[in-house]
Amino acid sequence: MLFEWRVSRARAGPEEFLKNFRGKLQTDGYSAYESLAKSRGDLTLVGCWAHVRRGFHEALAETKLAAWFVRQIGLLYAMEKKLREQKAGPALRQAMRIWQTQPVLDRLHRAMELIRRKTLPQGLLGQAIDYTLKRWSALTQFVQDGALEIDNNLIENAIRPSALGKKNFLFFGHPEAGERSAVIYTLLGSCRRHGLNPFDYLTDLFTRLPAAKITDIKLFTPAAWASSKAREKAVAQAA
Repeated sequence: MLFEWRVSRARAGPEEFLKNFRGKLQTDGYSAYESLAKSRGDLTLVGCWAHVRRGFHEALAETKLAAWFVRQIGLLYAMEKKLREQKAGPALRQAMRIWQTQPVLDRLHRAMELIRRKTLPQGLLGQAIDYTLKRWSALTQFVQDGALEIDNNLIENAIRPSALGKKNFLFFGHPEAGERSAVIYTLLGSCRRHGLNPFDYLTDLFTRLPAAKITDIKLFTPAAWASSKAREKAVAQAA
């Protein structure tokens, strides 16, 4: 997990960060990523159905027609839940999605094309439909690749603490403070990902780091620390 600080949400940020990246990039519908992908031939955008679902859920307050779309999207998520419960690998995920998810997507697409012509584009339902159809290619990438997720909720959940925090911080005071905060969030987020207690990790890190050699730094990452503790636990249990 890696956080990076930028002073704005302009395209220059992700453009610089992703300059050496090639492959599939899963994001929400933020225009900077879409613009970047269009200008490059080596980036494939993967969409987020959680953001799509949110738009149709908000449209429920405007029209009952939105309920049908919410139910259909629910079927997509029901399949993903089933695959998680089965601990399915990429190959099985791809096969099941082609078999059961693709028909739901086809049905959704036909309905959106039909209702789009009868719905005010500025209405909540019209906006939800336009948002989805505009990104249809990105939103259907996950069907053909079992390694992809249906949404980017893993990232959304990972950045939620920082999103809550920034409302309290409001100002960092200086860009360098923002960069330091990104380092801290990277460490804490990685601890969370590896199931570590951040206090235990940071206590050990700050205790041993001053005497460590520069070549040993790689041994202090949360991933390496977690592996080391797992080995120590296995040895203790075997003794």
